[in-house]
Amino acid sequence: MFSQKRVFTLLFILAISINSISNAQNTVKPVIHGRHWIAITGKPLAATAGAMIFQRGGNAVDAACAMLGATCTMWDVLSWGGETQALIYNPNTGKVIGINALGAAPTGATPEFFKSKDMKVPPAYGPLAAVTPGTPGGLLVMLAEYGTMSIKDVLEPSMQMAEGYPIEQSTINRIEGGKERIKKWPYSKKVFLPHLGEDHEAPYEGEILKQHDLFMTLQKLVRTEAEALEMGKSRKEAIYAAYERFYKGDIAEEYVRGSREQGGLHTMNDLANWQVYIEEPVMTTYKDIEVYKLTTWVQGPVMLQALNILENFDLKSMGYNSARYIHTLYQSMNLAFADRDFYYGDPYFPPEEPIKGLLSKEYAKARSRMINFEKNDPNAKPGDPYPFMNMENPYKNILEKWSSAKEDKQLEGEDLSTFDESFTAGTTSIQAADANGWVVSITPSGGWVPACIAGNTGIGMSQRMQSFVINPEDNPYNVVEPGKRPRATLTPGMALKDGKPYLSFAVQGGDTQDQNLIQFFLNMVEFDMNVQQAAEAANINSYQLRNSFGDHESIPGRLTLNESVPPWVRTMLSKMGYRLNYRRLTSGPINAIFFDRKHGTMWGGSSNYGEDYGIGW
Repeated sequence: MFSQKRVFTLLFILAISINSISNAQNTVKPVIHGRHWIAITGKPLAATAGAMIFQRGGNAVDAACAMLGATCTMWDVLSWGGETQALIYNPNTGKVIGINALGAAPTGATPEFFKSKDMKVPPAYGPLAAVTPGTPGGLLVMLAEYGTMSIKDVLEPSMQMAEGYPIEQSTINRIEGGKERIKKWPYSKKVFLPHLGEDHEAPYEGEILKQHDLFMTLQKLVRTEAEALEMGKSRKEAIYAAYERFYKGDIAEEYVRGSREQGGLHTMNDLANWQVYIEEPVMTTYKDIEVYKLTTWVQGPVMLQALNILENFDLKSMGYNSARYIHTLYQSMNLAFADRDFYYGDPYFPPEEPIKGLLSKEYAKARSRMINFEKNDPNAKPGDPYPFMNMENPYKNILEKWSSAKEDKQLEGEDLSTFDESFTAGTTSIQAADANGWVVSITPSGGWVPACIAGNTGIGMSQRMQSFVINPEDNPYNVVEPGKRPRATLTPGMALKDGKPYLSFAVQGGDTQDQNLIQFFLNMVEFDMNVQQAAEAANINSYQLRNSFGDHESIPGRLTLNESVPPWVRTMLSKMGYRLNYRRLTSGPINAIFFDRKHGTMWGGSSNYGEDYGIGW
């Protein structure tokens, strides 16, 4: 018979063993381990497209372009007429490169035009919501400059899918839910509603969705490349010949015709004059880690601003998702997002954004001192970064009158549901890395269902125009103007440590994107989670920032918590003035790659939030 002491000893060992097993398997999805490459994106079929390219010898840029094409063809909350934003690590130079393939406002898109139609902002749907298509140009420029393969090879999965692929339920739900809008657009109706007149007019799950017009458009790009190669052109020159056909040739002509037929403003000059910019991204350091984001034409710098503020606090000692940690995080994000809402815009158009001041460590320290640790501040406002650049703020008079909430009203019921849907308006994300050191992080978007298809191109038009404002009092840097890019939410991320890739990460979800990425990053750096744990972990979301979609509303003090947050934390936050709501999943669909320098391998993470999927080898 066992002694009591021995029983207790065995129970203790058993408890330790169970705890170890639990810690080893405490995520819904496993870590993706890869030695040669990793490919992750929003749908399993699209991740497979990236894997196919890797298996054929392509590099991470080739694979990322294949995944981009596949997700667009699948309408994975975007399409070919949308926009592409990317960060690329080039191992040959040791530098991070930014790709700006966001479309621009067309001719006639002025504040006066939208005001004449009694609009507070440009519309959320239809041809008047569309900037020029950016994704085709972004894909072709990335492939030409940093890839190794041909358009034919990289677009082969997309073309197979355009000929017909078995559609999944999530896209069907968006089609069926948006079918009344789709019926207004003849070219969309013929693609999306094969059962017109029946109770269920969208395709059924597993039904083959065929997109003949899109297939013909992609085939034109491949044929143009082939003709250029036959003429003795180089690989790069042949790709740019296809680029020219899309933006200046017959594809552009049909796109413009289809847009204008349905009420759009696009002209041939709008497409011909638009261009992809290869940029230097912005960067800050957090505990000696270099964190890179695209600049003020997207919301990316807001993560850097928030990290600069948070660096002034001992977050680890607060404890993961304690009331004090959540409060500090929420207040820091609100200060950074208030700056986003006032100061961010297209850096290629005046006025010049004060990005140097916004990213100043001294400015962040001054902002951190504004945090009240006893209660939420529903009136958090933009700061003034100009003194940190030894300059005078040219919009001080507007700044003094600015309020985080445009109107003092409470949203509830259907209005609140519409707000939530628009606040997290979708995109997808793409992560790719290879053994030679190429790393790619992309957040493409635009042209999501319900999308207006431009004529017989098969290309869904972007809805990004709604992110502009039409009154300088809302944001003097982001007022709509022909040729100008709207300040978008799309925000890939990348981090280097000791000059080498440490993390590549991105997420979909509109105005929640950088909120989730800040927490993902801190989960790894401060709370020692691995990449999969950090991707699935319980996040919070603030709605105090202005919505980048719809009517640009905000709800100060509203805070989404994960259902797992304990009662005592909820009680403390309520006493601080927060209006709490709860969800089972709060991470957002984060996709990321961690670079394990010790073992020379890659760890992929893909959260359990949606249908995102990764493959490694």
